[in-house]
Amino acid sequence: MLEHLFHGLAVTFSFEVLPVLIFGVLGGIILGALPGLTATMGVAILLPFTFGMEPTAALVMLIGVYIGGIYGGSIAAILLKTPGTPASAASVLDGYTMSSNGQAARALSISAVASFIGGLISTIVLIAISPLLAKFALKFNAPEYFALALFGLTIIASVSSQNILKGLLAGAIGLLISTIGLDPISSVPRFTFGMMDLYSGVNVIPVLIGLFALSEALNQIEKILSEKQIKPPKFDRKLLSKKDLKEMMPTAVKSGLMGTTIGSVPGAGADISAFVCYNEAKRSSKNPEEFGKGSVKGLAAAEAGNNGVTGGSLVPLLTLGVPGDAVAAVLLGALIIQGLTPGPLLFAQSPEVVYGVFSSMLVANIVMLIVGLLGIRFFCRIIEVPKILMIPIIIFLSIVGAYAINNSMFDIGIAIGFGVLGFILGKLDIPSSPILLAIILGPMAETNLRKSLLMYDNSWSFLYDRPIALAFIVLAVLSVYSTMKIKKRANKDA
Repeated sequence: MLEHLFHGLAVTFSFEVLPVLIFGVLGGIILGALPGLTATMGVAILLPFTFGMEPTAALVMLIGVYIGGIYGGSIAAILLKTPGTPASAASVLDGYTMSSNGQAARALSISAVASFIGGLISTIVLIAISPLLAKFALKFNAPEYFALALFGLTIIASVSSQNILKGLLAGAIGLLISTIGLDPISSVPRFTFGMMDLYSGVNVIPVLIGLFALSEALNQIEKILSEKQIKPPKFDRKLLSKKDLKEMMPTAVKSGLMGTTIGSVPGAGADISAFVCYNEAKRSSKNPEEFGKGSVKGLAAAEAGNNGVTGGSLVPLLTLGVPGDAVAAVLLGALIIQGLTPGPLLFAQSPEVVYGVFSSMLVANIVMLIVGLLGIRFFCRIIEVPKILMIPIIIFLSIVGAYAINNSMFDIGIAIGFGVLGFILGKLDIPSSPILLAIILGPMAETNLRKSLLMYDNSWSFLYDRPIALAFIVLAVLSVYSTMKIKKRANKDA
């Protein structure tokens, strides 16, 4: 294995491959930072350009876009409260708070380092124990997916600890929205009101853009009109300190491992991983009340968790031929285009390609870290631009991002509608994050619950008959219990 890995590193640093890798990472960061242009879209856009390319170079470029895109989403999330991708939605909770307090450079450096740690851990795990993780992922069926989604939904209580009832209300709104579209089992239209655009459900990207980007733009317009904030905010140019690094390291490592495991489960993407890791970091923290107020651990957990998925999602793809998420599905197409068949035989028949991919991921994460740290001063210039100039740009990019998903004016309407909803909810102190979380996890929970009931003849015994599902149920109960305990202690201290 080491021989193949060293050969892969030599190929990665070759004149033909390294520039392609750097181009992919830079392109991914730029695409990820633009609202609506996800890592999946970036990889899909560049896929046709790989025709005729050498297999290793083609895959290296696409993987560079993947890694860069997942990290890039955090830049807009931290600076503008506008997640570039769904994977960076959890980063808003603490990253934007730090940025608002003049610590944009610190937040961006924490994000870059945590992303690097998560990505590096996932790549090392991918290289070392791909077959073992793939075997574990194979044990997941409908009951396990339902239990995982249920555990994820308990995060609603965690991210709403300031007012759990309002958080649950937001989560209920999100779950209601997630039922729009065709029934996942019977294909009967639900709440579509005869509109064909709603048959496939409400797309999460316009919802994300509306709830975070457009609602924040409306907030800033209100401040300008009321003359509450005319001058651009100042920011401290200090990067993360040794204390920050020491504080975040255990959380980043744990979240990287969790993200890798979640990524290896087909269907569980970086957005789910980020929220799950954030929730676990808050649950296990000695100071959970700091989360949502600029917590170093909170931001590190979200960033390491979503970047941990990058290596994990390739585990089932390369070992079983089953894509772990949407990006891995596009990479599956790239492998097939290159005449390669993912699965156990790929390691035996084309080891140079497999280990070239492994090596390129190691280098891509290093490139991402270097670009992320060197670009911080440039990125921070964004928040120095006067709001009166920045707000039209944010609105324009948001509308373009919403339209670009399906080339649909309807999606623009969805984004605007959720922008107004997010603005109103903000006035009522109702958090927006639970809505997005419920829309992401709702279909996964409903579909797999109904499949599980069909598998067990309408019996709920699958909740305790299957060890992995039972483990997630226990974690869900512990998550709710710990959140309630934290809330009770906070009320007592107050």
